[in-house]
Amino acid sequence: MRVGEAESRLDHCGTGKVRLYVEADLGKGLGVVPNRDQIHYLLNVMRMGDGDHVRLFNGRDGEWLGRLDEVKKRSCLIALEKKTREQDALPDIWLLFAPVKRARLDFMVQKAVEMGAGRLLPVNTARTNVARIKQDRLRANAVEAAEQCGLLSVPEVEEPQSLESLLRKWTANMGGRRIIFCDEAAPKASTLEQLQGLGGAGPQTDPQTDPQTDPQADPQTGPLAILIGPEGGFSPAEREQLLNRDDTHAISLGPRVMRADTAAVAALAAIQLVLGDWRG
Repeated sequence: MRVGEAESRLDHCGTGKVRLYVEADLGKGLGVVPNRDQIHYLLNVMRMGDGDHVRLFNGRDGEWLGRLDEVKKRSCLIALEKKTREQDALPDIWLLFAPVKRARLDFMVQKAVEMGAGRLLPVNTARTNVARIKQDRLRANAVEAAEQCGLLSVPEVEEPQSLESLLRKWTANMGGRRIIFCDEAAPKASTLEQLQGLGGAGPQTDPQTDPQTDPQADPQTGPLAILIGPEGGFSPAEREQLLNRDDTHAISLGPRVMRADTAAVAALAAIQLVLGDWRG
């Protein structure tokens, strides 16, 4: 790896840098007023003051270096100085997951963002044992993970919906997006070979006309969604419904039964390695 490439990779890393996600537009000469929580973090947690630097991103304008200015006890301004990175797209891989208990759900969302999930969709199944989730908490976890791991966008976190409703509308609304169904009851087989078999079977997509498609995605693979079931797995009726769909492909995640949050990370890692942006 050349020195310039190494420096570029390090610049993408969020470690050791203060990064904040903001809704405001970013550009040369603009100023951004952080929200109350961000002001507390900058001034009281990180002990920053006038002249200190922070990096900002909003999912549209790339990453910008800003300088703290007009620092007071409970307020400050961030004056934007220069763009440090151009905007890029999240991988076109969605995670569909049955909600689990609070701490494990936090972990699942954080790690899914770190692993490159482009959108998060909570799905209620017959055996989902979490009656209610806090949407703002999921969003906060996604934002924090994006800030810490150097992303330039925060994945959308959708409102929960039933698996039945999701599947009923899928073909019409999802533009050929295939579902990779992590089936713990599937015959044990090589996950690598199963995913390699999907590599050339995807629908053709045009990044110029399909706004959901990552411009860097492989058109042979097409847009994907990973489906992770609840504790206790899918019901027999749900499994049969999934297996009978032409746009759904069941894979095994190996010989061991995993917790739902672990399965999400394992599936994302395998799919990124074989079909996603880990291929280089």
